[in-house]
Amino acid sequence: MSRNHWLVKQEPETYSWNTFVQDGRTAWTGVRNYQARNFLRAMKEGDAVLFYHSVREKRVVGIATVVRAAYVDPSASEGDWSAVDLSPVEPLVEPVPLDEIKREATLQDILLVRHSRLSVMPLTPAQYRRILSLGKTRGLASNED
Repeated sequence: MSRNHWLVKQEPETYSWNTFVQDGRTAWTGVRNYQARNFLRAMKEGDAVLFYHSVREKRVVGIATVVRAAYVDPSASEGDWSAVDLSPVEPLVEPVPLDEIKREATLQDILLVRHSRLSVMPLTPAQYRRILSLGKTRGLASNED
């Protein structure tokens, strides 16, 4: 079975990779952008997710997996918003900074470069594997991707 690949962004001051690892699982709530919401709704259990520290750090720091597909966001008091549950898998051996991603010709089309404000975005299998390679991490890469 083929899985999809995603990247989610979070300010480390708000919710860091280390906190995520300590928690062991989190509900990815609070997304209030329609395009990002639609990406959340497309996530399936078992999908691979890269965890990106935004704002000050601007780097991919870890790998997570979707452990619960989209459901109604419990943090939304109004509107049609969704959440998913994520679980950490492992940190990248070497975090991959945004500057390095921008220099990589094979990554010029990712939304992280083209639409930097989006907090949830898809990656192609090749983009996902390239970021893992830059981070010197095997991770959830597989032959099926």
